[in-house]
Amino acid sequence: MIDFSDFPEISSPIGYFMEISKIPRGSGNTRMIADHLYAFAAERGLEAYRDEYDNVVIKKPATPGYEERPILVLQGHTDIVAEKAAGCDIDMEKEGVRIFRDGDLLGAEGTTLGADDGIALAYCMALLDAKDLPHPALECVFTSDEETGLTGAANISPDLIKGRIMINLDSGDEGVFTVGCAGGLRADITLPTQRAALVGECYRLSLVGLLGGHSGVEIDKNRINALKVMGELISSVDGAVIVNLHGGNADNAIPRDAYAVIAVEKPMDTEALASLAKELTEKENGSFTVEKIQPSEAALDAASTGNILALLKNLPTGVYKMSDDIPGLVETSLNIAVADTSSEAFTLTVSIRSSKGEEKAALCKTVTKTAEELGAKVTTRGEYPGWEYRKDSRLREVMRSRWEKLFGEEPQVVMIHAGLECGIFSDKLAGLDCVSTGPNHFDIHTPLERLSLSSFSKVWQFLLEVIKNI
Repeated sequence: MIDFSDFPEISSPIGYFMEISKIPRGSGNTRMIADHLYAFAAERGLEAYRDEYDNVVIKKPATPGYEERPILVLQGHTDIVAEKAAGCDIDMEKEGVRIFRDGDLLGAEGTTLGADDGIALAYCMALLDAKDLPHPALECVFTSDEETGLTGAANISPDLIKGRIMINLDSGDEGVFTVGCAGGLRADITLPTQRAALVGECYRLSLVGLLGGHSGVEIDKNRINALKVMGELISSVDGAVIVNLHGGNADNAIPRDAYAVIAVEKPMDTEALASLAKELTEKENGSFTVEKIQPSEAALDAASTGNILALLKNLPTGVYKMSDDIPGLVETSLNIAVADTSSEAFTLTVSIRSSKGEEKAALCKTVTKTAEELGAKVTTRGEYPGWEYRKDSRLREVMRSRWEKLFGEEPQVVMIHAGLECGIFSDKLAGLDCVSTGPNHFDIHTPLERLSLSSFSKVWQFLLEVIKNI
């Protein structure tokens, strides 16, 4: 166990963070963490509910003197984006993460850390377990599969939640209060392919180690999309046909890695291809390798290869439109996220976000038209609403005043391009007053994810102050 003796004020929340980090909880694999939370409540005699989606709600009565105050809802999600670096031997379906400390930062060896959104679980578990912290009645709402379409929040019964004041603990910048966000959806593209007998030589192309990142929060940083680059590389090889192509691991992560096997009728200029790869990725120091391998039995035919490369080329990726109303806010974006080839089709998942419903629909229509012109089929899933700014928010004003009093600085109040569950809860719970906040953590959805311990402590102190004064 890491020694946190020099951070005594966060020993309880950070202890819970370390505890849950031992539990694998990638999206779609949330049963074990739901089991753990439900058992945690039972051991403490707390009222708890769990549904078929692995959502868990734990309730704790108000402490003496706080019985007449409104119920406070604290909310976060149990799943993490299970990304890992090339060569990492951890099986994230079966193992927790291996945490290390570097000064003020926590990280994980070769994988995402899971501070997104393990911080919410840690804070809530510490509050639920505390015997001496004053608070109103608490409802801690833990939702599943947020990272792959906000599935848990979309399916949780509103009858389980009585409170109408909610602090969402799924933000990554201290002193920043999020009060609105974009809506989004996933589009799955299936492009039928044909295979033919392979003629010529085979080469394996590997592009790894790009920065990647969150496809909402960091989409404005113009991070390189590995799938987009791989398409360009293959297109540059005269006469190349694809044997297989895959890359990306999560709908809401900018792909860091992409891999392909291609076939050509005559020897390829590997040095020229490597030079092009360096040119396309040098601002992020990506690593590209190309090696000749034994030929396989079949490859995609030229027409199928051309359709795949046209799809990757013609689909936009990154920022699509900036807001005309809010300076610096991304209004609409698209992330080419996950690709794979099978024996009969090429599949591509893209994530579409927009703060305007009509713009989201229009971009989805553009994607559909582009795909269908190449003979592909498009289906959508996981659509979620945006979260509109609330002008009259008592919670926002309490949080603002408490932050200024504690730290002598004015917090930022922002809207963001990433999707948050607050939009779904605002739809489900009439009159909901909601604000999202959290400590500093960096490079989420990548193996470079880090959590600042000092910020974790600072936000814990702030959270306790808000809870006493709400």
